[in-house]
Amino acid sequence: MPKTFQRNGQFWLLALQVATVNFFTGGFGPSQALLREDQGTSLGIAGLHGTALGVAAIIAGSFNSKLVHRYGRSNTTWIGLTVFSIGIAFFVFAPPVQLTLLATLIAGFGTSVVINNVNTAGSHAFAERSHTAVAQLNAIAIAGFVTGNFIVGTTANIVRDQWRLGLLITIPFILVLFIKGRKFEPDSHTPDESGPQRGKLSKGFWFSFAGFFLSICAEFATSFWSASLISNRTDASAAISTLAVIAFGGGVGAGRWYAGRLLKRFHADEQLKMALCLQFIAFWLFWSSHNLVLCLITLFMVGLGIAVQFPLFTLRMVAFSEGRPDLAIGKSSIAAGIAIASSPLLLGILGDNFGISRAYIMVPVLIALCLTMVLFSSSKHLGANNI
Repeated sequence: MPKTFQRNGQFWLLALQVATVNFFTGGFGPSQALLREDQGTSLGIAGLHGTALGVAAIIAGSFNSKLVHRYGRSNTTWIGLTVFSIGIAFFVFAPPVQLTLLATLIAGFGTSVVINNVNTAGSHAFAERSHTAVAQLNAIAIAGFVTGNFIVGTTANIVRDQWRLGLLITIPFILVLFIKGRKFEPDSHTPDESGPQRGKLSKGFWFSFAGFFLSICAEFATSFWSASLISNRTDASAAISTLAVIAFGGGVGAGRWYAGRLLKRFHADEQLKMALCLQFIAFWLFWSSHNLVLCLITLFMVGLGIAVQFPLFTLRMVAFSEGRPDLAIGKSSIAAGIAIASSPLLLGILGDNFGISRAYIMVPVLIALCLTMVLFSSSKHLGANNI
């Protein structure tokens, strides 16, 4: 197996495509408080925007194999970016809450379509170093996430009434990517005569599916509510939320970029076990800390532990799919959608009833269950070229 891979034009096209949609998801966090203030809605109504993202991921996953069968991965990714752009335009220029909920659903559908197919394309194009390639694609995606968070927050501070305009940067960027990047895509797609990928999946796949679901639950519970725990424990101001996002996102980005190089001697299963153990230990340190600096450092370490889980669980599901990667990725999007829609909401409900500190005990339970799924579904027998 080669020690590295060539980050060619196709790699950077895929990376920038997924970074673009993550710009929106990064800006989505700080937009919630601003939206609620603009629209005069309750916390519950504002929270439906997050639910819309989760529902969109479920819909995208349900249609993934059919879209890829008909149009191919490359064209399906561009379809996703087109739908995403329509959703962004609606989100920026349609003030009523009913329309922003619809816009979030549309943009979320496009986002999930892009993420699904970029990861599958990366796994296929860089098969012999797929775990490193997919991890680094998602590291660049995290850079887009943090940038979106920063741009929307900065725009809100400079021109309060026009904060949504920062999201429009994505539309001309997508147009430039389309013009400049098409030459780096593989040859045209011919639909498979057997039809879209379908059929029964193995127990190994469903264990990996469950592990992926639990991992996303833990990730989004942490990212949504870490700032609240920091404020609760350290009496820091609400402005600390930006630092929390940067610390967490920085850990995820660094882990995805460097982990593949540092851990290349270990099989993907071992990498996942180490990552989950690091996340578990770092989270307990984060949860027990009452010092702001220590909270941010340990949150960065939590991000390092989470970093490789998304790409490695994705690759495990593809490896267990018995040659049906688009079906597997579609199922993973459904898992992610359910997790995104339910996990932060459940933690919020627990926080209302027991306090955010006690509610956060839910996260290490999720991590432990996730580790159990890995232990029950070894992928070593599948071979190095599959994962």
